[in-house]
Amino acid sequence: MPAPSLNQGLASYLVNKGILSRADLEGALRVLGDDSDGQPLADTLRRLNMVSEPVMAEAIADMLKRPLAQSRHYPLQAIAADKLPPRFLHEYCIIPLKETRGQILLAMQNPADDYPAKAVELALGRRVRRCTGVPSEIQRAIERLYEQKQADDVDAAASGKNELCAEDVEQLRDMASEAPVIRLVSQMFQYALDQRASDIHIEPGETSLKIRYRVDGVLREYDPQPADIAAAVISRVKIMAKLDIAERRLPQDGRIKLRMQGHDLDIRVSTMPTIHGESVVMRMLHRESISLQFETLGFGQESCERLQSILQQPHGMLIVTGPTGSGKTTTLYTAIGTVNTDEKKVITVEDPVEYQLAGINQIQVKPDIGLTFASTLRSIVRQDPDVILVGEMRDLETAQICVQSALTGHLVLSTLHTNDAASSVTRLLEMGVEDYLLISTLSAVIGQRLVRKLCAHCRQAYRPLPEVIEELGLASLNVAGEAIQLYRAKGCEACDGSGYRGRLAIFELLQMNDEIRKLVVQRAGSSEIQQAAVRTGMRTIYQDGCRKAMQGLTTIEEVVRVTREA
Repeated sequence: MPAPSLNQGLASYLVNKGILSRADLEGALRVLGDDSDGQPLADTLRRLNMVSEPVMAEAIADMLKRPLAQSRHYPLQAIAADKLPPRFLHEYCIIPLKETRGQILLAMQNPADDYPAKAVELALGRRVRRCTGVPSEIQRAIERLYEQKQADDVDAAASGKNELCAEDVEQLRDMASEAPVIRLVSQMFQYALDQRASDIHIEPGETSLKIRYRVDGVLREYDPQPADIAAAVISRVKIMAKLDIAERRLPQDGRIKLRMQGHDLDIRVSTMPTIHGESVVMRMLHRESISLQFETLGFGQESCERLQSILQQPHGMLIVTGPTGSGKTTTLYTAIGTVNTDEKKVITVEDPVEYQLAGINQIQVKPDIGLTFASTLRSIVRQDPDVILVGEMRDLETAQICVQSALTGHLVLSTLHTNDAASSVTRLLEMGVEDYLLISTLSAVIGQRLVRKLCAHCRQAYRPLPEVIEELGLASLNVAGEAIQLYRAKGCEACDGSGYRGRLAIFELLQMNDEIRKLVVQRAGSSEIQQAAVRTGMRTIYQDGCRKAMQGLTTIEEVVRVTREA
């Protein structure tokens, strides 16, 4: 696509506004080479990840004084679909947004380009008014509005059939390999990466294909697609994950490995049959984003020192507990990173292996061939490990082997699904672990949750009412003795209007002592064990969350929301 008169002005604008350094600009111009007058500088900067798409679109809109189209401005139905070929719209990255009696509002990647605007004027016989659009939003809208015929063919091949013949499978495979479907799936991954999403949910419905992204633990719907393209999109994902696209009656699990914008991504794919087609959930795992520092996760200095002391012991058992999605695996990997030295052999048994760690022997369980947690653990002990990580204690057999391993000189790390740290002790007893073995091996239990982190750019401080302070029990946590101050979420461009950006863990660390061991032998309840732990210095998950709320890291509403059941 030609870029008349845009490159030079855009280069000066970006440098003057501080969006781009002069050194980066010179590097981009070297990549463009002698053909810089004919190639768009904006495309090169985006390709080199020097300027993001939204920032570039805002810069072009401001520089050319052409308003920026928002996603809500895109039409629900195609305008002049019989006169504007999708290939032409794709090539010049343009799309009509609004039609009036004598005028067409046209969103353009490059509003300075006269040729496509004049071509649309001639084709439609109406004057064109130009505005700026984000390229990926334009391309998605073209696929959604102007390429439904191809999607109809895909749906016709697959609709109403649970068992597909060889011809249908090949047609699905061909359509899933078409450029529009590939582009849509790639844009899904790109959007998830830009928004820091942890999961992508693809949910076929009767009238639309719902695509949702979990950002900071909360699902957000974005740009629903026609139901007609569901079969093609899901088939494309299954092909990438090396799954059987002909099997639509049973759940399947797979994995996709991608590299985007310099990031290595492991994407776990899970499919599940529903009445309107297969639902797909993709967990985005950033290989390089895992933190191996307890301080970064949210542990205070005192808790870090206690944890380091526990991890330096030659044997014992450390358990991390919390609901699904509470960051237990990240905490375990951080603990493993602390003890992973040349003098120690570390082996993990996981389902699945979420992150690949250098210098550690990681095993993926496969129950369908008999490679379970329990059977693998029995073999691991003969591998002479110093540290063993067990992804989850799911049954009595696994728990007993973990306890025996800790008893015979190994440091064992594992997880449980309970509401708090004290409940983990009673859960192990209920599973059938002998109390005298448990008090001899269990060193500590970490209970944790994830809360949304306040956006540092727009958070607002306020003084809570005395009644609120008393009801929430904040006075007892105010060790500094200063006036208590909390913060509320406001919302700005940096956090996409949510008021939050990122997530933070809140913890409680229950360390075994003589008083708690006596309660375990007496088969005391979890509430008695927790009270004993608090008396000996444990700060509960709720108290840790309140302290972080008073520090401005999160809101008290967020703390109450995630700790209500704990």
